[in-house]
Amino acid sequence: MGILLVLLLCLIIPICYAQHQHQTSSFSSRRTVIDVKHGPDSVVWAVQLSDLHFSVHHPQRAIDFRNLVPPALSMINPSLVLITGDLTDGKSKDLLVMKQNEEEWVEYKNVMEDVVKRSGLDKNIFYDLRGNHDNFGVPVIGGLLDFYSKYSINGQLGRSGHVNSVTLTLQAGKRKYLFVGLDSTMSVGLRGPTNLFGHPTDQLLAEVDLELSQWDSQPLKPASKISFGHFPLSFSASSQSGKTLKDIFLKHSLSAYVCGHLHSRFGKNLKRYHLSSHRFLSSQKFFQFNLNQNPSEGSKNCSFGAPPVQEFWEWEMGDWRKTRAMRILAIDRGHVSFADIDFKSGSKKTIILPTFPLDSRFMSTSSSHHEYECEHMLPSSYETVRALVFSVSPIVSVVAKIYDTRYENLDIVVDAPMTNLGDESSRGDLYAVPWNYKAFQDPSADRFWLQIEATDIMGRTTMTELRPFSVNGLHGKVSWTWKEFFVMGCQWEALYYPILWVSLYFLLLILLIPRAFLFFSRKQITYKNVLAAKGFISGVGLVLQELCNVPIAWFGFLGYLFYLILFPWFTGQVFTDGEDKGYMTYMGWAVKSSDNKSNHDYIGSPDVMVVVLPHLIFVVLPAILSSGALAAERVVHRGKFLSVSGKKKDDYSGLDQRSVRYDSRGNRRSKFHFGGHWIRLILLVLCLVICWKHFKNCRALMKAYEMNPLLHFPVYTLGIPLLLVYVIHKTKRN
Repeated sequence: MGILLVLLLCLIIPICYAQHQHQTSSFSSRRTVIDVKHGPDSVVWAVQLSDLHFSVHHPQRAIDFRNLVPPALSMINPSLVLITGDLTDGKSKDLLVMKQNEEEWVEYKNVMEDVVKRSGLDKNIFYDLRGNHDNFGVPVIGGLLDFYSKYSINGQLGRSGHVNSVTLTLQAGKRKYLFVGLDSTMSVGLRGPTNLFGHPTDQLLAEVDLELSQWDSQPLKPASKISFGHFPLSFSASSQSGKTLKDIFLKHSLSAYVCGHLHSRFGKNLKRYHLSSHRFLSSQKFFQFNLNQNPSEGSKNCSFGAPPVQEFWEWEMGDWRKTRAMRILAIDRGHVSFADIDFKSGSKKTIILPTFPLDSRFMSTSSSHHEYECEHMLPSSYETVRALVFSVSPIVSVVAKIYDTRYENLDIVVDAPMTNLGDESSRGDLYAVPWNYKAFQDPSADRFWLQIEATDIMGRTTMTELRPFSVNGLHGKVSWTWKEFFVMGCQWEALYYPILWVSLYFLLLILLIPRAFLFFSRKQITYKNVLAAKGFISGVGLVLQELCNVPIAWFGFLGYLFYLILFPWFTGQVFTDGEDKGYMTYMGWAVKSSDNKSNHDYIGSPDVMVVVLPHLIFVVLPAILSSGALAAERVVHRGKFLSVSGKKKDDYSGLDQRSVRYDSRGNRRSKFHFGGHWIRLILLVLCLVICWKHFKNCRALMKAYEMNPLLHFPVYTLGIPLLLVYVIHKTKRN
């Protein structure tokens, strides 16, 4: 028995050791530590680029990148270069076909090799993430169509995992700055447009959690944590267990999460401050109405080792595709700041990034206010105004200017020259000037404004934009426009099914309630009732009731709705190449796996909302209302005709006197005739608009998924137009 036990242990121990070694090696392969040397000793900085969209149809994007980025990187000399997704475009010239194009990837690889060489930077500090465009039509990661794994810098350097981290250390490891990158694209890459959201899995969330906690065992040397990805959290789905990236980021109190995806056409303030909420019923699951959130008042805990406030900033940066944007992100003794650079007008000679005091509009409000309340402010951090200055020419002067707006004017209160803290061997120039920060403590977050001015040896002067600051840790007011709220303030995964079912129930109710009213009450709303009531509701009731009096159309719309609920909408080619097709329902796509042995059921949810919701709201609903209006218009016209023709005088005697006029021959005619003609014409034009929009959507889907409309989605394509044609024919005037 003892011999058997010894033999069993001899078998188990090597296996467990091998598994441990495999896990350790897998984690170590995606973790990197870079000791940043050559000063300045208090700050590190990185460059972010996003949404390059290199395209065979738009070569200027790659040309500008090759010409503008290397000199800028050489001047800035960052410790990291983060490229947060959508490296290539993957779209046809008409923007309707979305799949991988290897020619674009070859161009991306060649351009990046040239950028690395001409910038003089180490290739290992470049991290390029996969975006949804880089995943269009990719059936399996590592397959023949996965050009990202073949041509991207991450792929070439063997960073095959979905999570990679790099730690920058200063002062021999005394200060740590942790950057964690994540790829949350679909595991099965559908073609667009139903490939729009990030889809983090439980495994990915566990890996992100593990990477963000790697330095937590050293509480005396806390690490500043930044995560970078492609998708904003408003366009990120929850995992199968219901967890989200927001939960992980709040747990670790990130300094910031930086991303791309939304470009800049929705606005410049695509930023969002996240604060933990312990309320059971919170609308923040669906909406956040303000860019900032007000921290809840509570007893302050100033004891050593108190847990940090669960908060973080989310900063979307815009794109290279149209705005030629680049972001510089700096961390100065835990204070995170950024500057967005626009290269549309060409290269920049000088770039300035203030690192302290922070912009009160975009700082971590709760932690900064906590430091102020608990007097934890470090003199080395708060006793100087600091700014990074990058220039192609030697800088001869840098001046810090502070303005007081108390009396609604820009009154300058500080105008002080700054001193370079580095030397010729420094990797960058950090300028500083002492100040009495206590003199700027104020209950207003935007009373004092900072501006940095630099002049180079050529006499060129560069100034930063005025930015408010608050040493108290109070946040400045920033408001979203409605477009910014639409893309950043709405949590679209949580909203999809409520909007879907409200839309479907509403459509069913406007069909079923008038029918039930007719069946049980056996009373009909007449034109005379509408005139007497003079109400909008009675008019809508007449419209919906008259649709019920066109039975084939009514049953047709009802059947069409049940078809959309119960059956696939269409069948199409979801991958870049291949014969296998998938079918789409309102719950997502059902496609075969790459080995053809199993099915992926309902992937691409809530991505399919870009097809489902517009069809229900902008096609089906207007079609039902237009059909009812046509039926009601015919009844109203008939009632007016009978009235002015002298029939049923008892019922319409009052109306006859008001509505009858005589033509030149002495014949009576109705003053409503001309108006009625134009009402019907407007309704017919509306029907044409509905059909045009519907066929336009069908054409886009037909090209996107290589479908034959008569074979792959005949009911979806022809259902609404045929019903409208039938109603128009049935309600035509005799």
